[in-house]
Amino acid sequence: MSNKAVFCATDYKNSCHTENQTSVTEFVLLSLTDILEFRITLFGVFLAFYLLNVTGNFFILVITILEKALHTPMYYFLGNVAFFDIFFSSVTVPKMLADFFSTQKTISFNGCISQLHFFHFMGGSEVILLTVMSYDRLIAIGDPLHYFSIISPTFCVILIFGSWMFGFLHSLLHTVLTAILPYCGPNLVEHFFCDIKPLLKLACTDTTLNQKILNIITGYLTCMAFLLTLISYVLIGRIVLKMKTVEGRKRAISTCSGHLTVVILLYGTALFTYIRPATQDILDQDRGAAVLFTVVTPALNPIIYTLRNKDMKKAISRVIKKLSL
Repeated sequence: MSNKAVFCATDYKNSCHTENQTSVTEFVLLSLTDILEFRITLFGVFLAFYLLNVTGNFFILVITILEKALHTPMYYFLGNVAFFDIFFSSVTVPKMLADFFSTQKTISFNGCISQLHFFHFMGGSEVILLTVMSYDRLIAIGDPLHYFSIISPTFCVILIFGSWMFGFLHSLLHTVLTAILPYCGPNLVEHFFCDIKPLLKLACTDTTLNQKILNIITGYLTCMAFLLTLISYVLIGRIVLKMKTVEGRKRAISTCSGHLTVVILLYGTALFTYIRPATQDILDQDRGAAVLFTVVTPALNPIIYTLRNKDMKKAISRVIKKLSL
């Protein structure tokens, strides 16, 4: 940050609009650890997870495009989830990895706001799409004969486009409300990337409204999406229990198990992070939760979806055979 920037130490709630005060032009991100040995270890582990995420999800994208047998709504949704996972992590993880060994852990104001926007854009869109996928699985198991007439190509595109737009508008709201706040110092973001809560702590004005909007809108979005997903799985459970054959039950459970695992991992950490007030202890906990849903979960998704999906495994085998010829 420029030396001209002035700390609003006398009254943290007063905005920095006086002649002798200037706005923060860059932020400093907090590293996960200052211990060199831990930094080296975490760098190696997180890099491995990130590479697994990018290669695994890119492979899913390629398979769903090349294999005509996977040109169905379920795999269109899965392809979009793979895309979201790649860019969701790419918004934060490369910067975090670089900062492990950087003496200048800075990010420009515009870069910080952009990071915040795309992080919530990708994450919010994926949350909505996972809810859509639970409805898709409900129709596939509950009414298989009419599946393709209900989840038609046009309806499929509408659902995917709606997920993108809902995530974008949700992110845009928080981005604008956070960007227009006055920041006059300090400029240390108590996180390894620019997120809403740590930035609200740095604003030299009252952020009560922003915090309420974050808790209400993001909390409502996450809880409603989770509730709709839960309702779909309750209905799926009732259908499965009524099935007369063990084979039919196994097939239905196999179809849903991968998606359900991803839902639990993603929603659990999102609810844990965004519906609580911002205090120092909670921000420390949020950094740990953020590592889980930015580094670990996106890398596990392709493993979960491919190992528990017979159609995907068969498609992978066919593509490998074609490439080996």
